[in-house]
Amino acid sequence: MAKPLQAALVHLRGLGLVVPWLTWLLVADILLSLLLPFKLLFPDTVYNWSSHIANSVWRWIQNIFEVRNGAVITMSGDALPAGESAIVVANHVGWSDFYMIQALAKRAGMLGRCRWFAKVQLRMVPFLGWGLWAMGFPLVSRNWVKDKAELERVFKGITERRWPTWLISFSEATRFTPEKYLESQRWCDAQGRPQPQHLLYPRTKGFVTTVQHLRAAPHIKAVYDLAIVYQRGTAFQSAPTMWETLSAPRLSPGQGKKKGKPNESGYRFHVHARRFPVEELPRDDEGLAKWLEERWIEKGRYLEDLRVKWAEEASG
Repeated sequence: MAKPLQAALVHLRGLGLVVPWLTWLLVADILLSLLLPFKLLFPDTVYNWSSHIANSVWRWIQNIFEVRNGAVITMSGDALPAGESAIVVANHVGWSDFYMIQALAKRAGMLGRCRWFAKVQLRMVPFLGWGLWAMGFPLVSRNWVKDKAELERVFKGITERRWPTWLISFSEATRFTPEKYLESQRWCDAQGRPQPQHLLYPRTKGFVTTVQHLRAAPHIKAVYDLAIVYQRGTAFQSAPTMWETLSAPRLSPGQGKKKGKPNESGYRFHVHARRFPVEELPRDDEGLAKWLEERWIEKGRYLEDLRVKWAEEASG
């Protein structure tokens, strides 16, 4: 089949999968917006209902990625207890990072309870922004002085009302690129900081603020440190585009429990989880910042070991 025709068919297939989901997303955002006026009077009810709505949205798009488009996500590391609330930090490579984290959340029964740090500009987007607000997403500008009131709003619901939550952030604050890696190296050299392999140096202020506030929530039991990993052929940390994840069939051809490694056209998706009890983390701000730095150094070593292992498998 000619490549232009094949590409056109893939795009049509993607539209067929995405348009129904987008329609439900619009309905879900309207429902979430309708819940917003009741948030002050019935905060627990609004949080729980919005979580059920969110679960339906995330589960549908996860089904498109894994079932309809054949993405195989492998997992390793610590077991994450079902129903446990946690602070979640991860490296950021691309759009498909969300699917990797959601796969873990789905397994733990926390998919609808995922709350992501999002950009404050989204608050002004009709329905979508209102829906995020109703769900209790922290909408931040990355200026922690300006964001203080917003963070206190989010943290208050978790600490005082004990809402079950995975509070998720990408600690590097931006997606990894070779250019940003060089910038990170220059900054680390100037500041005398260690540069993690395959990662950007993490932004520690948001993590420290989150942990120090959520220590007061007895149901927040742990910090989950996730390593997001990709490979396509021999290209390490090569992630698909957003549209590929929604339209391309057979994202992981040749991969599975009985089939071994993917072929050169397919993607490898892997997430490695580490669980750290909150009570074992340092109590002071400087110690927490150092703790996160150490996790990123360890994560970089893990990524390098996996890169070597996968390269050997590909050459074999």
